[in-house]
Formats: sequence, structure tokens, C-alpha cells
Amino acid sequence: MTAYDYDAIIVGGGHNGLTCAGYLARAGLRVLVCERREIVGGAVCTEEVIPGYKIDVGSSAHIMIHLTPIVRDLELERYGLEYIDMDPWGFHPLLDRPGAIAFYRDFNKTYSSIEKISPRDAEAYQKFVDFWRPINEGVFDAFLNPPSMLRLVGGVAKGQIKSGQLKNTLETVRQLFSSYGQLITETFESEPMRASMTWLAAQSGPPPDEIGAGDFFGWHTMIHQSGAMHPRGGSGMLTQAMARSLEAAGGVVQLDAPVRRIVIKSNQVEGVELESGEKISAPLVISNAHVVTTLLKLVGQEHLEPRLAERVRKIRIGNGFGMTVRCAADELPDYTGAPSGGRPHESHHGLQLLAPSMQYVRDAYADFLRGEPSRDPAVIAMTFSAIDPVVAPPGKHTVFLWSQYFPYELAGGKQWDNVREGVADTIMEVLYRYAPNMRGKIIDRFIQTPLDLERRLALPKGNVMHVEMSLDQMFMFRPLPELASYRMPIKGLYMTGASMHPGGGVFGASGYNAAKVVLKDVKGSWFRPFGSAA
Repeated sequence: MTAYDYDAIIVGGGHNGLTCAGYLARAGLRVLVCERREIVGGAVCTEEVIPGYKIDVGSSAHIMIHLTPIVRDLELERYGLEYIDMDPWGFHPLLDRPGAIAFYRDFNKTYSSIEKISPRDAEAYQKFVDFWRPINEGVFDAFLNPPSMLRLVGGVAKGQIKSGQLKNTLETVRQLFSSYGQLITETFESEPMRASMTWLAAQSGPPPDEIGAGDFFGWHTMIHQSGAMHPRGGSGMLTQAMARSLEAAGGVVQLDAPVRRIVIKSNQVEGVELESGEKISAPLVISNAHVVTTLLKLVGQEHLEPRLAERVRKIRIGNGFGMTVRCAADELPDYTGAPSGGRPHESHHGLQLLAPSMQYVRDAYADFLRGEPSRDPAVIAMTFSAIDPVVAPPGKHTVFLWSQYFPYELAGGKQWDNVREGVADTIMEVLYRYAPNMRGKIIDRFIQTPLDLERRLALPKGNVMHVEMSLDQMFMFRPLPELASYRMPIKGLYMTGASMHPGGGVFGASGYNAAKVVLKDVKGSWFRPFGSAA
């Protein structure tokens, strides 16, 4: 019998890899996480890239993970994770007149906020939630299991029964296969509601008019159940707690340990070889890296069927997506639509939606299609220092600006290293348009173009979702039908992360599901820690 160094090696210490590792360790496996950087977290990581400020260098708002048992099962609060409510979780200040729409966890408060802008849209929002929330409860059940057509269809059907919509099955199917731009236009009549819902739906990746993206609009009804939260100290406090939880369960995290290759012999995983030359043996390897990186670089084409290697090369990564400008500031935004005097206000609690119309988002995407950075980009501002004083020095603030759309490959031979500062300025101008007080109040800024995201976070072409979140690359098709089970075509090799079902975002479901599959293969059943019913 071969004496292995570990039972399982996780390649990459992102939140999905750490989730998977945590469950495997609690099931009794000897687990090692190899992280290429000097800090765990991947795209859920906080660093002091501006001295004195805790800056998220990847995802910031945590929403979907609260619809999973992960925080409870891995006892993350015991290991230092403290969540702060972002409520309202969304805030859309008007640009052309006083007013704003606030999206609260509490439905009634949200309804009242919308009613002030459009009473008819408040009624429409009630119907929207009644229709889509039961359906998405079924969809999220499918998210928390390996992809299955039966489970997905069954979940949607259960939602229809619950909402009394079973007789309208064809209409439900139509909406699911529609574009969210079309559905939002059908549902709401005021431009503020159309703009805010479009910009929220666009966060998942597909543009407003892409067919089959209807539920990227509908799933937001679930936030009335989950809420949205920010970890005290920054987004990376989630993955820091995951690492501590793993180590408490006997797992090991090795930093500054980039993997050169996954060692394979006779179509069987034997471990990994690090860039340092060190070889570490294990009969199981679960890669949290990008699917293309994993199969074409770490595994190598020589271990794949030629047809599969070709299909992996053709997976649609896309041409970038968005970019960020993360600022240290003297003040908080004082939105002309919802004045606050630059002091902490409920407008600063969550995602501040800076896009005045649906067409504005479409125009930004049109620039992207031409290979140009958006001239008038849509922006989400996040001001976590208003609810978490730990992230900035006393009297100072953080202002993060996530913006779309920005291609990785630019037209006309332009290079990101040459245009990054000017493009960042266009994003800042959107903030100044909504909150003129911020001009001159920026102390420093940290820019992440699609190229920067690729370099720092190993995200090919800067796509934070790994691969496009289009219908043909979701559920049973993500990233390819033959790879969707988390099992790779090499014995002992598995995958997790945003490349796999159910995709990107701070969710952890991919790591949770991959652990289920590994433990079923190794132990014959899914391990349910601490009485989890999931």
C-alpha cells in the first residue's frame, strides 16, 4: 500500500477550495491546501494595499453564502468571522431629481421605498416577489447539490405549486428563457426601478438582452430571505476564518506554494509538484483553479483525450467583464438625490447603484462590444467604513467602485497598462456626478483593470466568474456537460470553484457540492457535520 503524505490536496485557497477542504477535514481526511500567494482567499481577500486601509481586492458583498449551511457547519463565527448587516442592501439615488429607492431585507420597507417613486411599481414589486421567490427557493436547492436536470425542473415545479402558478407553466418557462431586460420592461414602468433592477441583474454577467438570463433578475427576491452582509474587517475575514477552522480540524494550509503540475501516472492522481520542485503525494486532488488552467496547464494535454482538450480550449471565458477603483477618502458620498452631508447614512450601508437608466447600462455594454472601455460606465459604490470603522483610520473612509463594462482585449492596439489611469478617471466622474462632494476628497486609489485582476487573482482575461454565466454554461453544462459532475476524467481528480456549478459570487456552493461528491466516492456517503440538515 502506498503511504501518501495527505489524503487530499486542494489546489488554491479561494473560498470554494477552503469550503471543500473544511468539509473533507471534518469527515476525517488529512487535507492540505496549497495557495500560490502569501495570503489565503483568492478573490475573497482583503489586503492593506493602501496603507492604513483594509481594501478588498476581490468580492465584497456577501449574499448567497447565507443561503447555505457553510458558516454554521464550519463554525466560522467561532474562528473570528463577524458579519455586519448591509441594510438596506441596495440603494439607488436618483440623478435628475430628489429621491431614492432603497432595497431592505424587510419586504414592507422596500415596498414603501418604491411606493414613493411609483405606487404602481410597488404593486408590481409585490407580484414580482410572489412569483419569483418560490421558484428560486427550488433553484437554490439545485444550487446546493451536484447539477441535475431532474432536481432543477423539480425545484422550479415545487416553486410553481407553492406560488399557485402551476397552471401557468408555459409563462414561467417563457420568463426563464427570456432576457432580464425584457422582463424588467414588462414588470416595471418607472425608469428608476428599471434602472436599478437592470444594474443589479447585470452583476451576474450576462447583458440585459441575452436570452435565457431571466432568472438573473428573479433571484434577487431571495435577498429578502438571506440579507446581504459585510464581514467586520473586510471581505477576506471570511476566508481567514475558513483557514483557521480548517487548521482546527487538522487540515494544513501552505502559503507561497504555487502548484507547477498535478502529478498523474496511469490516469491516476498521485499528488502535486510545487514550483519549488517539492512533490507532495495524495490519491485525491481537488483544483480550485480556473478550469482552463487546471486541465491545460496543471494536468496537461498529454493526459486528456484530444477531443476534450480542444473543447476545454473553446470554453467561453469572455473578454473581461468589469474593473474596480478602490479609494481611501476624507468623506462619504453625499448623493444629491438623498443628501447626507457626507456623514454615515443608510444610503452608505449597501450597494449604491449608480446607473440612471436601463439604456445607460445597454450603452455601456455596447462600448464593451466594440472593444472600448465604457465611456459612461455603470457603477456600484460600496462604503463599508460607514458600518465598519475597522477598515479605515478614524475620520477616514473607504469607497469601492465596481464598474462595467470593460474588455480585457482592447480595440485599436490599446494596452491596459497605458490607459488604466484615464479609464479609472471616467469611473470616478460617475461618482462625482451623483455625489459632487467627493471631488477633491480622494486620498489614494487602487485600480484593478481586467488585466490587473488576471495578474493578481489568476483570473484569465479578468473574468471574476471564471467562465461566462450564460445558459449554455450553467447547471449541467458548466463548464462542459462531461465535466459538470465535479469529477474530472482522471481518477482521483476533482474540480471546484467558480468554473463549476453553480458559478461565481461569494457562495461557497461549488466547494460544498464538490465535497459531497468526493466523500460519496471515498466514503460512500455525504458527511453531515453538526447535525446539518442540508
